[in-house]
Amino acid sequence: MTANPISPTIPLDQPGKHHGFLRLPYSRNDSAWGSVMIPITVIVGGRGPTALLTGGNHGDEYEGPVALQALAWETDPADVTGRIIIVPYMNYPAFRAGTRVSPIDQVNMNRCFPGKPDGSVTQKIAHYFHDVLVPAADLVLDYHSGGKTLDFLPYAAAHYQDDASHEAACVAAVKAFAAPYTMMMREIDNVGMFDTAVETQGKMFVTTELGGGGTATAKSTRIAIRGARNVLRHAGILSGEIETDGPTQMLDMPGDDCFHFATRDGLMQPLADLGDQVQAGQVIAQIWPPDRTGVEPVQVLANRDGVIAARHFPGLVQTGDCLAVIAVA
Repeated sequence: MTANPISPTIPLDQPGKHHGFLRLPYSRNDSAWGSVMIPITVIVGGRGPTALLTGGNHGDEYEGPVALQALAWETDPADVTGRIIIVPYMNYPAFRAGTRVSPIDQVNMNRCFPGKPDGSVTQKIAHYFHDVLVPAADLVLDYHSGGKTLDFLPYAAAHYQDDASHEAACVAAVKAFAAPYTMMMREIDNVGMFDTAVETQGKMFVTTELGGGGTATAKSTRIAIRGARNVLRHAGILSGEIETDGPTQMLDMPGDDCFHFATRDGLMQPLADLGDQVQAGQVIAQIWPPDRTGVEPVQVLANRDGVIAARHFPGLVQTGDCLAVIAVA
């Protein structure tokens, strides 16, 4: 079996705080014996569980990277019971390019798990996480937001699972994150996702959608930083009480009809904003033609009653784009 070529430049199990890299050899035109250097911090205190905290799975989502940089800098090993593995920029090439997928191989990391040790750069990174870091963890927190093309209500999320006890453990950790909203999330397609890979290994898993538009805000980063500490407190890795601004609002995505897709290219006019309550049949957006005037817009009708939990971000849309997600409170 081919061994994964990634090697850490720091110990992953020694007491204290260690900053370094996951080094992936990558020969290219501008560096014949070059490497992709993925920043990593490992903080080891007393005996206890291991948490793997990741951001930058998609390179244009920033709340996770900001939160994990802060956590790596501020956390004292003396306050840690167990181990925290922090990777702010999981898909480092995509993060540096500010793109959803890697500019090296055009692979979406969150659709290529379990990866391949002899595959492309992104597949090798995915394989290392799948076969080395996730098996060592008891809890995984993977940050997401909408990137450049979506915007979300700030929520932490769990998935429905066949194992009721495992699902309950994940939901408890998600609630401990204490985001303004807590979502039971349905994926359009969960094949190849990091989420699925982690849950299949029986680990507690927390994910988020904390905004979007290809940027972060003061509010979204505060939620992200506080959430990481809360999850670590929930796991017994950090001491202290769960911090919250108030009770989280529970949301659910009970069916595929939560998703609304564009049926033509054009200029989108939103008619309902994030957090708005809508009713089935209500016009929530309309799409104007991009190349002429005097043509009636295409109306997008709500498939169900609920709250707008996500929306397309740029004004221009393409056929097939996800325009909105309606969740149920």
